[in-house]
Amino acid sequence: MSDFMSVIKERRSATKFVQGVEISQQELADLFSLTKFAPSAFNLQHTHYVAVTDPARKEGIYEAANKQYKVKTASAVILVLGDTKAYQQAGQLNEGLLNLGVLSKQEYDMTVQSTMQFYEKRGEAFQREEAIRNASLSAMQFMLIAKAKGWDTCPMIGFDPGAVRNLFNIPERYIPVLLITLGKEDVSNQRPRGYRKPISEFVTYNSF
Repeated sequence: MSDFMSVIKERRSATKFVQGVEISQQELADLFSLTKFAPSAFNLQHTHYVAVTDPARKEGIYEAANKQYKVKTASAVILVLGDTKAYQQAGQLNEGLLNLGVLSKQEYDMTVQSTMQFYEKRGEAFQREEAIRNASLSAMQFMLIAKAKGWDTCPMIGFDPGAVRNLFNIPERYIPVLLITLGKEDVSNQRPRGYRKPISEFVTYNSF
């Protein structure tokens, strides 16, 4: 537990990375192999990641992200996408439980039907919110896992979603939620951590 506490306290948004540090596809796969355990509504796993290490592709993101230096120096840039139509995969995602006998055919059909109805009745605005909400949960888990494995990250919203969509031919059903730069932080000019509110300023009990 103490190691987890250290990860929580030591993770911070890195604004500058050591140049020339590479991360392998296997190392990225190791991070994602744990990220997949993040929670998602109805286990729909709304998040799709585009891991970018190719210099030319990174340059495209650099341009789309207002030429922020951390994109230039990062070992990888992770594009976090949220699937607005994730609910349409309810059948596929529950087939394993059906085949294992955890769900009967009747339970399986009811689960799929109720999940589909839940999203369809609430409409496109809710589907968009859910894509962003669940992708954000997954992204936070990814950043904590990265820190635990010795990598530093920075979540970013300062980019042109349309430009990124065009750059990677992202289907309309996916929302570019945020970028995450990943690498080894250059701490030579690291600023002190920003002010954190005391819990009395952001927590109340039993009412607002």
